[in-house]
Amino acid sequence: MVGLGRTGLSCARHLRARGWRLAVTDTRAQPPELARLKELDPQIPVRLGGLDTRLLDEAVCVVASPGVSLAEAFFVEARRRGLQIVGDIELFARAVDAPVAGITGTNGKSTVTTLLGRMAERAGIKVRVGGNLGEPALDLLAPAQATQLYVLELSSFQLEATTSLRLKAASVLNVTPDHLDRYPSVAAYAQAKARIFARCDTAVINLDDPLVVAMPRPGQRTLSFSLRASIGADYSIAESGLRDTEWWLTRAGEPLLPVSALKIKGLHNAANALAALALGEALGVALPAMLAELRAFAGLPHRSQWVAELNGVTYVNDSKGTNVGATLAAVSGMQGTLVMIAGGDGKNQDFAPLAAAFRGKVRHTVLIGRDAAAIARALEGVCTVESCASLEEAVRAAARAARPGDTVLLSPACASLDMFRDYTHRGAVFTQAVKELAA
Repeated sequence: MVGLGRTGLSCARHLRARGWRLAVTDTRAQPPELARLKELDPQIPVRLGGLDTRLLDEAVCVVASPGVSLAEAFFVEARRRGLQIVGDIELFARAVDAPVAGITGTNGKSTVTTLLGRMAERAGIKVRVGGNLGEPALDLLAPAQATQLYVLELSSFQLEATTSLRLKAASVLNVTPDHLDRYPSVAAYAQAKARIFARCDTAVINLDDPLVVAMPRPGQRTLSFSLRASIGADYSIAESGLRDTEWWLTRAGEPLLPVSALKIKGLHNAANALAALALGEALGVALPAMLAELRAFAGLPHRSQWVAELNGVTYVNDSKGTNVGATLAAVSGMQGTLVMIAGGDGKNQDFAPLAAAFRGKVRHTVLIGRDAAAIARALEGVCTVESCASLEEAVRAAARAARPGDTVLLSPACASLDMFRDYTHRGAVFTQAVKELAA
């Protein structure tokens, strides 16, 4: 087993329960789940501080955690020896005995996964939700659970090490540049995402994304969604004459629910709602339950989440905006003038698309983190820019720049690990800093 984070520990529990003999290696000297592995079985051999190829001498299979690149020399050597390399989702695929839905995409996958799971639950289906979100997939296979449906968020890294996952329904929501520190090109990243359709009964595709449109196999059953009513998607948004000229979620042109009834705001969330409806249809989830959940669903933390209103200025936490595409979606979904807080580890992204989205909408941008200078170059002539050494300092700077009626939006367009444990830690620091403004 390579990697001893949360997913790696779930693999260890699963394999040990099935009688496999294990050895574990990790590049880190103190991987986060080391103590819990020792509680599970103190006799499991562990090699830390590097990937120890000597462990391959007795191996019949290598289990890769998604956080470790399959291009590492360890895996190159494993392939040279003819060893099978699998991930946690492949182990799940070999053990699961109920229908599975899978969701991937650069942005929106956690929202759609959670929303679809709640739709199914509201319809009376015994559903378990996890994967790249919440509980690791293997931990969902508790024998006491009479599960009727699994809904999994799947990352490109997980899909790379999966070959036999059969899905009743699957979707690639979108593909925008991300993880280019691990993939040589956007095309290679998209190819990893497309693996979700390899053994899929119904592919749910976004007609607004050319990379996604090209992914399904010839003859594969598809359902489609689009934010453009004119292109004939199965699910879209369209103006309806039922109540003036309000925008509605529609199925084959028939109005289902006014967009204004959604608690999750912004066009990107309308697209997420359409994707969830299409997936639900493919799974046989009752439409009334899906529409009721759409009215009730308030979204997830750290995703365009309202934090406070102070002195006429609204503060919004979109710390999950870990790439340029996510930040573009967050900005497009906001009303009024913005003061942005952005920056972090850009993972070799191109920040140029931010310029067009910020022009005329963003008053001022406060930058933090490793790639602050690269973002500043992309925003030259677009808005005023300053850099800060910490997120707390950035919040104070944004508050000084904001005027009544403005929104201060944390949407970093970058990963968080250069300054924080993860995006949730970053969001929590932002929220606390905003609270301190009011003190």
